[in-house]
Amino acid sequence: MTDKITALDLAPAERSEATKAYFAKCEEKLGLVPNVLLAYAFDETKLRAFTDMYNELMLGQSGLSKLEREMIAVAVSSINHCYYCLAAHGAAVRQLSGDPAFGEMMVMNFRAADLSARQKAMLEFAVKLTEQPAKIVEADRAALREAGFSDRDIWDIASTAAFFNMSNRVAAAVDMRPNDEYHAMAR
Repeated sequence: MTDKITALDLAPAERSEATKAYFAKCEEKLGLVPNVLLAYAFDETKLRAFTDMYNELMLGQSGLSKLEREMIAVAVSSINHCYYCLAAHGAAVRQLSGDPAFGEMMVMNFRAADLSARQKAMLEFAVKLTEQPAKIVEADRAALREAGFSDRDIWDIASTAAFFNMSNRVAAAVDMRPNDEYHAMAR
């Protein structure tokens, strides 16, 4: 594999102590610094904005479990054919679910997976928001409420789906490559 993270030639900025500490924490917890962070490292302000939003959405307080949030990331990324996010978040789904086959189903076609009614409703909403955002109507939100989601949960589903739509588009535009390690994780 190549060492090139993106197709762009952007020199990394001087890393602040906060960024050095954040990257060290990634190394400690994940065994790597995700390439998406290295891709954003050309601009500390953009890196911080990305990581702050990501950490709030994926790790912050929510009625959605960490696995459910990763499932949204994978379902959206599957629709968008985002190589980076499918590799990285597919690995997270495999790890969090403890089921490599489930993780692969989520990457290829979430509808093939054995999902609860709650999970199906959540992912169908995220996919509709990805494919046809102008067609989201009250009935779509009502279906989520019927599946047991609160209005706060609906906000979190929408925000997570929207974040990954943005991330997928940036990754596609710059040909962002996932860390090789993701391919072997949780198999």
